[in-house]
Amino acid sequence: MHLALSPRAQRLATPVGLFHVESYRLGMPHLSLGSLSESWLLKELGHRHWLLLAAMAGREVPDFRDAGGAPVYAAFRALSLADVDLGAFREHDGLLVASTIRRISRSQFVSSHTLRRNGSEAGQVELCSVFVTRRQPGRNRSIARIALDGFGPIGDLAAPCITATLADAIATGRRLRQEGFSRDAAGTGPRLVINPCPAKDFNGADFLYFVSIQAFVDRAEWEMLGADAGLATTTARDIVYHGNIEIGDRVVVELCGCARRTLELRHWYRIHREADAAPLADVLTRRRLRARPA
Repeated sequence: MHLALSPRAQRLATPVGLFHVESYRLGMPHLSLGSLSESWLLKELGHRHWLLLAAMAGREVPDFRDAGGAPVYAAFRALSLADVDLGAFREHDGLLVASTIRRISRSQFVSSHTLRRNGSEAGQVELCSVFVTRRQPGRNRSIARIALDGFGPIGDLAAPCITATLADAIATGRRLRQEGFSRDAAGTGPRLVINPCPAKDFNGADFLYFVSIQAFVDRAEWEMLGADAGLATTTARDIVYHGNIEIGDRVVVELCGCARRTLELRHWYRIHREADAAPLADVLTRRRLRARPA
């Protein structure tokens, strides 16, 4: 089984998935103001998730097709960053990422990524994907879930992953209540309208890139919550994805809940299409605020 990643990588097949380790020496491409770049990290882990799916299926590259030959893609259903310390990372630090992937249903897969900074634990990231295809060529609103074979057995469902339960919890409001927010607040908060840029916000498959949702929230945070919020660093973030858009669709980023503590900011943003209010994502975030000078 071949995994087309860096020669520094180590990999190990398991009965229901794959284990993979890779290291990085951090420089400007990996960093943002005061922290490890969350956008870079999610792009890298999303790419690794895609390559691990290929390796899990015994493929050289992740070129998946349906019975009619149409491309099949792994669309993210949810992601979770837990106990991350992005603000601790600096230039020249060593980052080691240990990844596993497993199948949790016929169409869903979960990858888990443990971060270590210079040998010390620095958080956990989970990504949950489903296979999708377009029912109408070129139409992102026509995407539909599809099941593929050739990935081995389904993993242990007695211990469900964070991201699989997260999407269900958001749907029922349980996760929102845990953070102190109410579903009744949706539709009443301040809004930012964004016109996604095809060259920046869409990926090579012509979908709105999953990382763009996080970037939209960061932009809204900067616009709505002040300079101290915009300079904060992420310690936890949960995103549940509901849909996609076409090139030219505008999106609305709505602040549905916000709470501040001494050095912590928590907020819930909901994102939907402007034209028809179709939901695109719910984003729950915890950020560490910088201490104010005495």
